[in-house]
Amino acid sequence: MNLIRTLLESSPLLALFLAIAAGYALGQISVAGVSFGAGAVLFSGLIIGAIAPKAAPPGLVGTMGLVMFVYGVGIQYGPQFFANIRGPGPKYIALATVAVVASLLVAMLLAEPLGITLATAAGLFAGSGTSTPTLQAALTAAGNQDPAIGYSVSYPFGVMGPIILMTLMAALLKPKFDAPKQNVRLAELTLDTNCEDRTVDEISQILPADVKIVAVRQHHVNAPPAAGTKLHEGDGLLLVGSPGSIDQAKSFIGREDPGRLSRDRANFDVVRVYVSKAAFVGKPLRDIALPNFPVMISHVRRGDVELIATSDLTIEFGDLLVAAVPTGRKAEVQRYFGDSIKGNAELSFVSIGVGIALGLLLGMVPVPLPGGGTFSLGVAGGPLVMALILGRLGRTGPIGWGMPVVANLVLRNLGLAIFIGSVAIGAGGPFVQTVASNGIQILLGGAAVLLTLVLTVLAGGYLLRIPFDDLLGVCAGSTGNPAIVVAAGRLAPTERTDIGYAICFPSMTIVKIIAVQVLLS
Repeated sequence: MNLIRTLLESSPLLALFLAIAAGYALGQISVAGVSFGAGAVLFSGLIIGAIAPKAAPPGLVGTMGLVMFVYGVGIQYGPQFFANIRGPGPKYIALATVAVVASLLVAMLLAEPLGITLATAAGLFAGSGTSTPTLQAALTAAGNQDPAIGYSVSYPFGVMGPIILMTLMAALLKPKFDAPKQNVRLAELTLDTNCEDRTVDEISQILPADVKIVAVRQHHVNAPPAAGTKLHEGDGLLLVGSPGSIDQAKSFIGREDPGRLSRDRANFDVVRVYVSKAAFVGKPLRDIALPNFPVMISHVRRGDVELIATSDLTIEFGDLLVAAVPTGRKAEVQRYFGDSIKGNAELSFVSIGVGIALGLLLGMVPVPLPGGGTFSLGVAGGPLVMALILGRLGRTGPIGWGMPVVANLVLRNLGLAIFIGSVAIGAGGPFVQTVASNGIQILLGGAAVLLTLVLTVLAGGYLLRIPFDDLLGVCAGSTGNPAIVVAAGRLAPTERTDIGYAICFPSMTIVKIIAVQVLLS
């Protein structure tokens, strides 16, 4: 044991990555459908910290991991956050805020009966909400490791509690969900008599704005939709657009005839190609020079989302273009755009560096509090808020703020693991001492704080008649751990859980940061 302690304390980075590896291995173990994922790094870090108290990496290492995590979250969820802030968004945020504040009050009121400091109570609050940025804010405000102790004790409740309570509620209510809605729909239509002698350009002008013609079928041959091509009754068109707009187009140009064009690939075929050349990135489709043969881009798949290929759609690294091209030209199109999976890992470190720097500057700005005093968003809240704004903007001149989804996930998960591992190793020794002296009381306190948060969200949402899938998303966003939103998606297999999470997670992270800073000021 002395040899292990000496080895770990002589190399803090060895201790950190050992904690990450062991934690992720432990996090893959599922018990009754519940697993901790990256959160298990907390437990492996605590064990290593208890064995080798001096093995904690420098504080800057954990801070860097935290910044990577919150910046990636903001960049990904910025568009959804601002898109959904209207409509039901304010109601969801208000409910989540009430729940978060209630859980903070419970943590504060429990401090004296449990015999713990307010800083430890702030850690209970942060851990019950599984909020690593809140923990960082509490550590900075307290100036000691007490918040990490409370966080490490209550974190398991913060992960397991919401999942268990949501599962029980789903079993009780037995909700039913509609099939997921499509963003993009392809349709093959056979033209009616009212399209006789009209050109492709004339038909395009009467179609809904988000519907485009991808291919034309005449005389049993598929061809690109040249603007001057004259159409006749019985000709076929391949259209792409939103489902509602496609139905509208059907009502006045013809009937749907599935397979009529897609079964014939003799002259016109479909190619799917990744954009991996920098020359195309950051440009709208209308400004991209295409090969000197017909290439009709119908839609773009970005991560898990399909987008109609409108002329103003800006291309990003890793986009998957779906296009109709002359048969035999597929390989040329693939070479032209690059078609390398590496596009999914391309990052602009200029944009990341500038964005994080702006976020850190924002986090340093003092914000006055009513009645005197100030607070700042700090290294957690500043980059998060700035990333939300930049994620919404998408691009500023030559700088594209977005990241491919795969690269974003790697950045976030690595940052989260580094931060949790660093904090846990530093708190390992004090954690053992605290649990040995009054651990049962703190465990019960953490459970009480967590129950206050989750039950307030679920009960309030039920009384407000919030749709069940939205409610689970609000609950996941109020707590924050990625494992919770994954569990919510299993219980309610719709996109609304992710949207509810996107609405509440960034705003509740800010609310939690402000709350602990007010508590400890």
